[in-house]
Formats: sequence, C-alpha cells, structure tokens
Amino acid sequence: MTTGRTTPTLAQRIRYVGGGPLPASMRAWVVKDLTGPGATRRYLLRMLLPVIPPLCLFLLIPGPLWMGLAMMALLYLPLIYFTTALMNVFRRARLTKHGLDPALADVRHRERSAGERAAYERRHGRA
Repeated sequence: MTTGRTTPTLAQRIRYVGGGPLPASMRAWVVKDLTGPGATRRYLLRMLLPVIPPLCLFLLIPGPLWMGLAMMALLYLPLIYFTTALMNVFRRARLTKHGLDPALADVRHRERSAGERAAYERRHGRA
C-alpha cells in the first residue's frame, strides 16, 4: 500500500465505505468526499442501497406480496429517516476518525449563513 497516493485504491475505498480510515496522505480526498459537492447523495447511497438485498428476503416469506413489501417498508422507512437525521453526526465522526477538524462538516452552511448575515446587516444599517 503506497502512502503517497492522494486517492484511494479500490480496496481502500471498500474499506473506507465500511468505516475504515484512510492514510493521512488522502485527507484532502476525505474532506472532499464528506463535504464537497454530492456528499449528501454519496452518503445516502452508501447507507441505503446495501440494505435493499437483505430486505428482499422478506419477499420469500409465504403470503401475499403486499405483506412482504410492508415488512420491508417497516424497516426501510425508519432507516431512511434516521440515516438522514444523523448525517451530520456521521460526517463529524468520519472527519474525526481521519484526524481532521469536525467543524469542516459545516463549512458550506457557515459560508451561506455568513452571506445571509452580511445581507441582513446591510439591510438594517449595521454594516
């Protein structure tokens, strides 16, 4: 395993998706992956897609199709809710695991808020 790489190999990506840390030379890639454009989409896909095949086992239970689908929904809908609700907690934990500042997870939100705050202060004569 080469430590000078800036992007992970396939094996490293699989380990990373499973929760493992990457070498320090890939910290910029980790920041981009967790906070850059498309980070929310990647996070949701990584968490929600791997669960679908095991849930499909409910379709093998004898009975009407709707019953298997209902059992799948009873597990999948709360998973969607909690996965979305805990997204920022997960990002902060991943950043911390890689030795990065957890505040990086909120950079885009803080930049947007700073712009809104400046506009507010200009409108109300505080700037």
